[in-house]
Amino acid sequence: MNHTDPDRTEQELTEALAALAGGVRAAPDAYRTARGEWLRRERRRRLVLAVLITVVFALATLIGLWVLNEAPSHPGVIFSGLASPQVGTQ
Repeated sequence: MNHTDPDRTEQELTEALAALAGGVRAAPDAYRTARGEWLRRERRRRLVLAVLITVVFALATLIGLWVLNEAPSHPGVIFSGLASPQVGTQ
């Protein structure tokens, strides 16, 4: 194999790719359309996240209030205000 074969292959490949790329034309508003779609998806993602955070926060608050409401209303042994019994040493 001689040195001209890789150079020739590279040149032909370069010409073929240039011809292929030359035939591609982007739509005039392709960037604007793609950016608009991306911004819509980003806004939707943020909205879904905000709603999810709000629901989780509200649910945690409701559960906390329910748990506090279920606590007994009479004072317990720990908070009865009575002095603790003295333990005598023998």
